[in-house]
Amino acid sequence: MPPLIDAATRELLLVNGREPERDHQPVLKLCNPMGPATWLICAMEADGDTLYGLCDLGFGEPELGYVSLDELKEVSAGLAIGLERDLSFRGTYPISLYARAARAAGRIVELGSTPGI
Repeated sequence: MPPLIDAATRELLLVNGREPERDHQPVLKLCNPMGPATWLICAMEADGDTLYGLCDLGFGEPELGYVSLDELKEVSAGLAIGLERDLSFRGTYPISLYARAARAAGRIVELGSTPGI
């Protein structure tokens, strides 16, 4: 199973993690291809495990917060095909706009060329 985070993405997440006050664009999208859970990750703390982003476990209440990379790896290992990284995802807006749209929709949604929010 390929790693959830490659070296280049890890480095970008760590750089973003050094500026926690900024409203970063998400750089990583992970999802459960067999279920509703999705994560948009924009930063990683120096510990290499604590990620920050928009977390949607599929209960209709996506929220900004922290998630453990080790825990995501455990979840992935327990799934038939594991969590997947959306390689085509490009975060084009600050995470706050994704969060606002997700709260309105009850799930993480794609933002078009004009988020309208």
